[in-house]
Amino acid sequence: MDNNLDNNQGGRRPDKGDPRRDQDPNRNKKNHQSILAFLICLLVTLVCFSLFTNMLQDNSSEITYDKFIDMVNNDEVKSVTLQSDNLTIVPKKQVNPYQEISYYTNLTEDETALTKRLEGTGIIFKSEPPDAFGEFMAMMLSVLLPSVLLFVLLMFFMRRMNKGGGGMMGVGKSRAKAYVQKETGITFKDVAGQDEAKESLQEVVEFLHNPGKYVEIGAKLPKGALLVGPPGTGKTLLAKAVAGEAHVPFFSLSGSEFVEMFVGVGASRVRDLFEEAKKNAPCIVFIDEIDAIGKSRDSHYGGGNDEREQTLNQLLAEMDGFDTSKGLLILAATNRPEVLDPALLRPGRFDRRVIVDRPDLKGRVDILKVHAKNVLLDDTVDFEAIALATSGAVGSDLANMINEAAILAVKKGRKAVSQKDLEESVEVVLVGKEKKDRILSKQERRIVSYHEVGHALVNALQKDAEPVQKITIVPRTMGALGYVMQVPEEEKYLNTKKELEAMLVGYLGGRAAEEIVFDTVTTGAANDIEQATKVARAMITQYGMSEKFGLMGLATQENQYLSGRAVLNCGDDTATEIDHEVMKLLHYSYEEARRILGSHRAELDKIAEYLIRKETITGKEFMKILRAVQQGLDIPENLEDLVLSEDKKEVFNKQDSVETEEKSESDTTAVAHELQAAENSEMQSSDAQEKTETEEKPGSQA
Repeated sequence: MDNNLDNNQGGRRPDKGDPRRDQDPNRNKKNHQSILAFLICLLVTLVCFSLFTNMLQDNSSEITYDKFIDMVNNDEVKSVTLQSDNLTIVPKKQVNPYQEISYYTNLTEDETALTKRLEGTGIIFKSEPPDAFGEFMAMMLSVLLPSVLLFVLLMFFMRRMNKGGGGMMGVGKSRAKAYVQKETGITFKDVAGQDEAKESLQEVVEFLHNPGKYVEIGAKLPKGALLVGPPGTGKTLLAKAVAGEAHVPFFSLSGSEFVEMFVGVGASRVRDLFEEAKKNAPCIVFIDEIDAIGKSRDSHYGGGNDEREQTLNQLLAEMDGFDTSKGLLILAATNRPEVLDPALLRPGRFDRRVIVDRPDLKGRVDILKVHAKNVLLDDTVDFEAIALATSGAVGSDLANMINEAAILAVKKGRKAVSQKDLEESVEVVLVGKEKKDRILSKQERRIVSYHEVGHALVNALQKDAEPVQKITIVPRTMGALGYVMQVPEEEKYLNTKKELEAMLVGYLGGRAAEEIVFDTVTTGAANDIEQATKVARAMITQYGMSEKFGLMGLATQENQYLSGRAVLNCGDDTATEIDHEVMKLLHYSYEEARRILGSHRAELDKIAEYLIRKETITGKEFMKILRAVQQGLDIPENLEDLVLSEDKKEVFNKQDSVETEEKSESDTTAVAHELQAAENSEMQSSDAQEKTETEEKPGSQA
C-alpha cells in the first residue's frame, strides 16, 4: 500500500513516472553495497569450505601409492577402479562382512603402466568416466548453497541494523515516522480546552486545503509554528490533529533523535528529513521537544556542543531553503521557549508562536467531556464541580482523573462512574491513595485533628478565604497525615491583597491550633510554612504589596511553563531586607490566626472531637457543626438529627467578619510596634530558627 496516495495535489504519486528515480545516487549506492556484500559472502564461504573440508576429511582411508604397490605385490587387492586420476582400492580381507572397506589414492604413473602392473595378478580392474553432473551438484551444494544462506543472513542483519536509521550503517538517516490521516485518526474534535490554539492552527489547515484563496491576495503559508506550553496541555495532540484535518503526510520525531555521539550525524539527519518531506509535499513535519537541538548557542544556556550546534545550523539553513508554496509546514513543540536560539524564533522560520496554556474552567469541563465520552456515567456526575476543584490541572491530569474514576467504579462493583468516584479520583491524583497501614496513636490523631480543624476554622471565619469542601485525618500515600480541601466558588484569574493575606492566615492556622491546644508545636506544619513563605515572598518581590519596597520588582520568573521558580535580581543587602519583611508578614499572619482561634476555642474543640470520631467530614457537615456550636446546641452522632435555628443561621459569619476587621485594625499598630521592638532580637536568633524549621520539615499534614 502506498502511503503517499491521494496526499498530493491532483492525486499524483511523488515517485511514479519520475525519470530522476532511476538516477537516484542513493539507489545506485545501495546496489553497489549489495554486490559488495555478496562478493564478501562468497569469499568467506569458499575459505570456510576449504578449511572445513580439510578438517572433516577422513584421512584414515587414504593411502600412499607405494602402499598400493606393496598391496598388489602381496596379493591383498581385490579390485581397482580408476576415475579421474583417483584410484579406489578394495582389499580382499574385510573385517566386517556387512560393510565393505575401501582405500583411495592418487595415480602417480601412466595409465598404461598401471595396466601392465595389474596384468596376470587376478585383480579386477576397471576405468569409469568422470561424473560431471555429480561434481557440479557437489559444488553447488557445498559452495553456492552456503553462500546464498550466508548472504541472506547478512542482508537480514543489515536491514535490522538500518531499521529506523539506527546502527552504524544508517547513522545519517532520518528516524522520522510518517503517518497518514487514517493511522492517526485525530482531528480538532479530539482536542478540547484550547480554542485559541485550534483557531490559529485552523488557518494553516485551510491554507493547505485552499492555497489559491491566500495566494490570490498575496499571502504566504507560514513556514513554521511553535507550540509553547506546560507539559500535558496537548501540544503533540494538536500537531497530530492538524495533520488529521489537512489529510497530508505527517512526519513526527523528537528533537533528541537528531543527536548522536558522532559529530555531523544530526545535520545529516536534518538534511535527510527535509529531502523526504519535499518528496511528499504537501506535508507537515513535527519536531517534538525542539529545545534538545534548538538550544541557544550562548554558553549561558549550555552552548558549546559542536554536534548540537551543527544540527541547529543545518535546521536553520533548511528552513530558509524550502518553498512554502509547495505546502511544507514545520511544527515544533517545547515547554522551554526561553532557552531557544533567537535565530530559530525569528519570522521566516517560526512565524507563529501558538500558546497552549493551562485550560480555564470552561476548557476543563470540555476536556472532561472529551475523555469521558467512552465512559459510562450515571446521573450524579457534575463536571463543573470537578472542574472547579481542579484549578491549574492540564489535559493529561484530567484524563488521568477520568481513568482513575472508572477504575474505582469497577473496584466498587458499579456499572457506571458516579460523582463520588470522580471526587475520590481527584484526591488520588492530588494527594495520593489512602494509606490504610499507617496507624496513628491516640495523641497523634488528636494533634492532626486539631491541626486540620485549625486550617478549616480560620478559613471559614475570614471573609476573603475560599470555602471548605472536605476535612480528613486519613493519611495519604504522598506524605500528608491529613488535609483540608478548599474549592473556590468561581474561577479566579486575579487575587487581591486581602485574599492573599487571608491565605497566609489559613496556612498558619494549623500551627496556631497546635500551640493553643497543646502548648507546643510539631513537625506537621512544614509544608504549611513552606507554602506560606512562598506566598509572602511573592507578595513582596513580585506583586508590589510591600510598603517598604513599593512597586519595585525584585524577582523574575524562570522556566514559566515548568517550575516557575522566582529568582531574585537584587543585591545582598536588599535580599536581607526582603527576608526581614517576609518574617514580619508571616509573624503578623500567625498572630492573627492565633487571635481568631483563641476567640473561637469552643468551636475548635467540638469540631475536632467530631472529626476524631468520623475521620472525614464534608464542608457542609463542617459548616452545620459550626452553626450548631454558635447556637449552643449539642452535636449528635448523626448530623441529620441536628436542627438549626433559621434566624441565627448566618449571623456568626458576618459578626466574625466585622469583629475580625475591627480587631485587625486595632491590633495592627500594636503588632507593628511589637515587631519593631523585637526586631533586633529576632534577627539574632534567625539562624537558629531556620535551622530548627529545617529539622522539623519531614512531616506534612496539610
